Amino acid sequence: MALIKSISGIRGTIGGVAGDGLTPIDVVKYAAAFGTWVLDTTQNNTIIIGRDARISGEMVSKLVAATLQGLGIHVIDLGLSTTPTVELAVPAKKAGGGIILTASHNPKQWNALKLLNNIGEFISDQDGQQVLALADAEQFNFAPVNKLGQYSTDSSFLKKHVKAVLALPLVDAEAIRAKNFRVVIDCVNSSGGLAVPLLLEALGVEKIEKLHCEPTGDFAHNPEPLPENLRDIARVLEKGSYDLGIVVDPDVDRLALVSENGEMFGEEYTLVAVADYVLKQSGGGNTVSNLSSTRALRDVTERLGGNYAAAAVGEVNVVNMMKQTNAIIGGEGNGGIIFPELHYGRDALVGIALFLTHLAKSGLTMTRLRASYPNYHISKNKIELTPDINTDKILEQVQKRYAKQPINTIDGVKIEFDKEWVHLRKSNTEPIIRIYAESDSNATADHLANKIIGDIKEILSAKA
Repeated sequence: MALIKSISGIRGTIGGVAGDGLTPIDVVKYAAAFGTWVLDTTQNNTIIIGRDARISGEMVSKLVAATLQGLGIHVIDLGLSTTPTVELAVPAKKAGGGIILTASHNPKQWNALKLLNNIGEFISDQDGQQVLALADAEQFNFAPVNKLGQYSTDSSFLKKHVKAVLALPLVDAEAIRAKNFRVVIDCVNSSGGLAVPLLLEALGVEKIEKLHCEPTGDFAHNPEPLPENLRDIARVLEKGSYDLGIVVDPDVDRLALVSENGEMFGEEYTLVAVADYVLKQSGGGNTVSNLSSTRALRDVTERLGGNYAAAAVGEVNVVNMMKQTNAIIGGEGNGGIIFPELHYGRDALVGIALFLTHLAKSGLTMTRLRASYPNYHISKNKIELTPDINTDKILEQVQKRYAKQPINTIDGVKIEFDKEWVHLRKSNTEPIIRIYAESDSNATADHLANKIIGDIKEILSAKA
C-alpha cells in the first residue's frame, strides 16, 4: 500500500491500514485539513468537487463531501468530470477552492485528492505545506448541527467547458467540420468517454470510432497514454480508415495523438504542434515547458521570434513561469497543454480543439505534420541508490564534472551540450535519480544518458 503526501494533494492506493494507503480515515483527515485551510484563508464556505470514473471515486467523493459539510462548507458536486472542468468551475462559481478526485494516469487501485485554490489553480508549495500541517495537527473545528454545509450537484459544467473552448478565437469549428475528419478515440474507461465525444461532435466531427469510452473505471489498459499502452488504437489506425487517433488519461488533462498509419505522434509533440499553431496565429510569442520536455518547443518558438523559458517539473511551476514571462502557450512534454486564454491548467479538450484546427488549416496528414517539426528523441532512465546515499551530493559532483557546460539547477541538474541535453532529478519519495537525455537520435540520447550513469557510478565507487 502507498500514501504520498505532496503540495498539490494526497494520493494513494485504496485500502489497507490508515496512514499506509488512501483509507476512508485518510480521505476524511485530508479533506478536513483542506476545508479548514479554505475557510481560514478565504472566508469562503463553498468548495467544488468532481471526480474521474475510477472504481473508488464514488466512495471517496461521498467521504469528501460529507467531511466538508461537517465543517460548514457548501459542496457543489460536478460528479463525473475532468480536472480542467473543475478548474474552470471554481472561479465560475466564485468558490473558495476545489478538490478533484483523481489519481490521473495511475492504475485503478489508486485515487487522490488534488487541491485547487480559489482561482481554480493548483495550490502553491507554501499553501500545500499549510494544508499538510493542518492534517498533521488534526485540530479541526466541525460545525454544529444547524450550521452544517449544504450539498448540491451540477452536471452542466462539461457542456459549459466545451462551449468555452468553442468560443476561443483560435478554435475554428467550421474549418474542422469542412475536413470531415475520421477520428478514433481511446478514453480509457473514464470521464473522457463523456467529454471527448461531446467536444468532437460540437466541433463537427461526425465519424468517431470509440474505444474504451464507457466510464466504468475498470481501465482496459494501463491508463498512462504512453506508446506501449496504446496498442488497441494503433491497430485500428493501421487499417488506414481514419485520419488520426486521440487518447486522453482518466482525468483528461493529458493528450496523446496517433497518426493515420498507427504511428505515435509523440506525446512530447502534442505541445509542440499546438504551440506552433498558436504562435503562427498570434504573430509569435513566448512559451514555457518544463526542464524535461523536448527542445523542439524552443526551436519552434525562436524560429517565430518568441522567447522560450524552462520551468521546474510540475504544473504549478510551469504556470508560475508562464505568468512571469507572459507566455501565450505552455505545458509539459507529457501531453499537457496550458492555454491561458482559457485558463491556467493542463487541458486536453482545448488541446484537441486547437490541434484539429491546426491540422485542418495545414492541409497535411498527421505524418507529414509531424515530419515538419525538429526531430528529437528522449531517453528516460533511472539509477537506484541505497537509502544512505546523499543524492544531493551526487548531483553536485556531476555538476562539477560538467562545469564548463551551460547548467540549470532550478530542478536537479540540467546540462546542455549544444542541442543535446541531460536532466538529472532526484525522486522525492525514494532513493532514485531520474536521468532524461535528448538528442536527434535514440542511440545518441541513450549514449548520453549512459555516459552520465557511468559518471554517477564512478562517483559512487570513489566514495566507497
